Amino acid sequence: MGRAKKVVLAYSGGVDTSVCIPYLMNEWGVEEVITLAADLGQGDELEPIRKKALDSGASVSLVADVTETFVKEYGFPAIQANALYENRYPLSTALARPLIAKLLVEAAQEYGADAIAHGCTGKGNDQVRFDVAIGALNPSLKILAPAREWGFSREQTIEYGEKYGIPAPVTKKSPYSIDRNLLGMAIEAGVLEDPYAEPPEEVYQMTKAISDTPNEPEYVEIGFEKGLPVSLNGQAIDPVALVTQLNQITGNHGIGRIDMIENRLVGIKSREIYETPALLVLIQAHRDLESLTLTADVTQYKRGIEQTYSQLVYNGLWFSPLKGALDGFIANTQERVTGTVRVKLFKGSATVVGRKSDQSLYSLDWATYGEEDVFDHKAAEGFIYIWGLPTRLWSQQT
Repeated sequence: MGRAKKVVLAYSGGVDTSVCIPYLMNEWGVEEVITLAADLGQGDELEPIRKKALDSGASVSLVADVTETFVKEYGFPAIQANALYENRYPLSTALARPLIAKLLVEAAQEYGADAIAHGCTGKGNDQVRFDVAIGALNPSLKILAPAREWGFSREQTIEYGEKYGIPAPVTKKSPYSIDRNLLGMAIEAGVLEDPYAEPPEEVYQMTKAISDTPNEPEYVEIGFEKGLPVSLNGQAIDPVALVTQLNQITGNHGIGRIDMIENRLVGIKSREIYETPALLVLIQAHRDLESLTLTADVTQYKRGIEQTYSQLVYNGLWFSPLKGALDGFIANTQERVTGTVRVKLFKGSATVVGRKSDQSLYSLDWATYGEEDVFDHKAAEGFIYIWGLPTRLWSQQT
């Protein structure tokens, strides 16, 4: 089944992607498989993963440390967009896919590969994200998805791997499917497939149970420049360190858990558990700062843009023309989103309790009811008359 001669495979080190290597060569006639694993700050030791790919038959095993790129060029723009899919999920996993696709396409060009492969199944979102992003970046590349076609059960996959020298997992496999990067974790499968079952505490790794959180609140001050997080508690800090520290601080208070029924692009609903402590708090703080620095019409119009942006990212259209156009709009709105937001962390909740900015559109003299009030109350009567005129005219005709 000679679909391609040289293939770059998105590699995680798991059973499925390891088995993809001999499967591509022995079943589909691929002559050479080059693997690429992306370090997105997931905390795994990637040298054993690199070696496992070689042991499984890869000719070259690449590991790309792109954590900083991931946070700066994918995570932070999503914060500027206040991106929440279905108003809940901050896209921690979805944001990683276009970056991985870009790395795969670059590796294919460097090594002269004519195809890219991945281990996605036929019922998830990631297959769409990879296929569409790869097609946008280099439509001439073939895309191979063995796990979408081979029809193996997990036992059959392990058995196939053993036939080609890939050892079976020696530890008891977790019943959960987990995807992790610096921005968060996505957990599904096992008992979580019952939407009525409460998630067991064991599924959470980034956030504490409420019973284990501190009994006193903690305050954190997040500084933004043009919509980008730049400081914690008054100290300038690089993006990776900022997210890392804020994950720890907020996770310690049990903040960042999401349990939702999610509408997948392929038409089915799935029960998803997410942990995104820093990302959720950053979006909450950023959105609050916008309320202080953006005009009413821009703020209100941007909400619809944010929803569209979130859907585009979730649906794998990061490199689409519409996404590029929205990027331009969002960047323009962020020119004055500079300031500091104070957030109170306590027992699973993050509450914005203060915000300040040199670009603030809030004026005490205009807002106060005290003696400093400069608002012309008498002007309100004429304004209301004109404002309500269309409604009164309509009412007279009914």
